[in-house]
Amino acid sequence: MTNLADVGEMLKQVRSDAGLSQKDLAERAGVARTTLARMETLARGDMSVAVLVRLLEAAGYDLRVVKRGHARTLDDVLTEQKQSGA
Repeated sequence: MTNLADVGEMLKQVRSDAGLSQKDLAERAGVARTTLARMETLARGDMSVAVLVRLLEAAGYDLRVVKRGHARTLDDVLTEQKQSGA
């Protein structure tokens, strides 16, 4: 299971893979660099999901919920339900 520390490390890796400094990514997402730094290191032991989504989007990523062992995302399931009239 992924915990917050893992998410912080993933965020740091996403930023690195996108070739962005903390300052650059924070500016793109409209958050303070210190907020990004805290989220990457969990300095305060918390993480804002809303800010996480903004940071991921600014780095060119989407946050998706996928059931373990399945390829379809929650978005896929909801789209299928809407199309079938469920």
